[in-house]
Amino acid sequence: MALFGDERIIVPFPKPLAPVGYVMVEIPTVESGFELEYTIFDFGKRRSQLESSRALQFAATARLQRANQDVAYRLVVAYYNLVTAQEKLTAIRQILSTAQTTQSVAEAQLANGRATLPDVLNARAATAQAAYDLETSIGDEAMARVRLREALGVEPSDEITVAKPISAPEASAVSNSVTTLVEAAMHDRPDLQSFAEKLRAANEDIKTARSSYRPQIEFQSNAAQQSIWPSMSQPNLGNTTQFVWNVGLKLRWELFDGGARRNEVLLAQSKQRQSVDELREKRDEVTRETWTAYLQFRTAARQREAAQSLLTAATTSYDASLDAYRYGVKNLVDLVTAESQLAQARLSDVQARSAVLTSAVTLGYTTGNLLRLRPVATQPTVAQPSPH
Repeated sequence: MALFGDERIIVPFPKPLAPVGYVMVEIPTVESGFELEYTIFDFGKRRSQLESSRALQFAATARLQRANQDVAYRLVVAYYNLVTAQEKLTAIRQILSTAQTTQSVAEAQLANGRATLPDVLNARAATAQAAYDLETSIGDEAMARVRLREALGVEPSDEITVAKPISAPEASAVSNSVTTLVEAAMHDRPDLQSFAEKLRAANEDIKTARSSYRPQIEFQSNAAQQSIWPSMSQPNLGNTTQFVWNVGLKLRWELFDGGARRNEVLLAQSKQRQSVDELREKRDEVTRETWTAYLQFRTAARQREAAQSLLTAATTSYDASLDAYRYGVKNLVDLVTAESQLAQARLSDVQARSAVLTSAVTLGYTTGNLLRLRPVATQPTVAQPSPH
């Protein structure tokens, strides 16, 4: 510290020594030194403030983790959408090839006199429809590439090459019960941890507000080099430069403040109740999301199995109908119906595989395990992670 000052005061003095009964004293002062104030005891006020700050820090870290998972989830979904668009494009090309085969057979039958012109026209219409769907699918695949680049945060373009997933997970990949998955989500969801830390900070803020009702003890001291040049109306005083100091303990206890501390406590309690409600609501939301993601994955995996069986049956049916039509056993209507069923089965297989991939990553995202080293869906038990 550094102090520069000038003080002028009235000092009563006996009239025999001072005719007017007082003297005027002026004290110019220059002082430089060090001053120390240290709170020794405050009933846990500083500790509560520190714990509240730590809780808010952990909450911010958890929110950052969830933000990273949000980015990763959007990126993976965009990637799977591109993979689905590619697989759909492949399926439609197969549908077009099948339609062309049907058209060729119909034209051959017309040339042999075993088919009518309307049959050929119907087959050509199916081929044209497949060609139209192919162009639409090509555009969808290009747009999926653009959206994936946008999710990556780079300039939108359709020039991107990605590797396809090796295989889609099966329904048996989730070895845990839904109750275990919910418990894992309660432990691992960073946003839920953020709400929990926010509640802890609110509890500490209540302690801080209540501690203001209690006294605090402080240690105070200072040491300085002081120079003064006092002067008095009469007689004269001497100048001096000396090293001065003082040491002491200070007890501070605020007894009345017009209700300010009471309002601070009420405000802290209100924020604590709000944090409790937010945490309870978030827990319910996490539970609902986990149940929904689990059911969606299980349904998608079973639909995938059914779609594969449907594709096998539809392929066999079309091959048999094609042979029968060539030999004149069945008419073109039967063949076109089998062709339509095969086309639908191919698209259903693509959609079912896409649903499995998307629901699997959604389940990992919902349980808070996206970007983590261990996949919760394949763990037989749920570990108890550190809250921080």
